[in-house]
Amino acid sequence: MRTMVEVLKKADRTLLEMHTGMVLYGIVCQIVGCFWVENQGRYAASLWCGILFAAIGCIHMSHTLNRALDYGEGAAKVLVAGYAVRYLVILVVFGIIAYTDIMNTIVVFLGYMSMKATAYLNPLIHKIYNYLFHETDPIPEPLPEDQLQDREDDSREDL
Repeated sequence: MRTMVEVLKKADRTLLEMHTGMVLYGIVCQIVGCFWVENQGRYAASLWCGILFAAIGCIHMSHTLNRALDYGEGAAKVLVAGYAVRYLVILVVFGIIAYTDIMNTIVVFLGYMSMKATAYLNPLIHKIYNYLFHETDPIPEPLPEDQLQDREDDSREDL
């Protein structure tokens, strides 16, 4: 039987770290909201809907980046198309939420911003997962002198 750590190790590490950060962000926002919000149910539904929306956007971004790596020179078009689709969906969803007033649009946006907050928290979350998985990041080693010289020559030729 596989342990939870083994299952997590096989997951896409970046998405795992991002989703962990989103959940932690959501817990903090939920606790803070308990003190200032009157309609707790609507706040919680709006917040977690925004976080779910951010998690789906993060997965889409990851798949778009992976797909773009296979395209070579056409990668920029794939990235722009993925970006456009993601933001079109965001506009449509937020438009529907604002029009129907089914949820609090600002709180959904607060939840969606979990993607941004998580990006800033990622180094800390990465260290936590390294500790949990008993891993270390590779230590960067300096390039040999001849490789450094070749790179300097190439950069001068580009000018």
